[in-house]
Amino acid sequence: MSAIGNLLWFIFGGFVMGLGWWLAGLIAFITVVGIPWGRACFVIGQFAFFPFGKEAISRHELSKQEDIGTGSLGLLGNIIWFIFAGLWLALGHVGSALLCFVTIIGIPFGIQHLKLAGIAIAPIGKTIVTKEVAAAARQQGTQAHLAKIRADRGPGPNL
Repeated sequence: MSAIGNLLWFIFGGFVMGLGWWLAGLIAFITVVGIPWGRACFVIGQFAFFPFGKEAISRHELSKQEDIGTGSLGLLGNIIWFIFAGLWLALGHVGSALLCFVTIIGIPFGIQHLKLAGIAIAPIGKTIVTKEVAAAARQQGTQAHLAKIRADRGPGPNL
């Protein structure tokens, strides 16, 4: 089913928005200091071309480890990104979503555009994985959190 969704998506708007991401990536690469943002643009641009069956997830949530993009430098990078490119890409996705919401058939595409708009606001520290990998990472994180709560509570009656 995701193959059909990706094909329709690519034809009816995904191609244009993916090119928008790649254009932002090229501009970032030209500036040299923008190379980390440019790399993220190309990864997310590929995701924008074929988003169904995949999901953006925090690298910290996936690997359970901090890295340069998931810490305070990542936050600073996302602020800089938002000012120079993120706002414009997010507005493009929101506009595309509104156009998709005009028809009932376009609603799933509009929802996907809104997800991409959220990614456009703060892409640093995220990676693209299949939905199954994202679900497994979230389940593992939830189980670890529950184990920590149980350990902190200690022995005694469960309330």
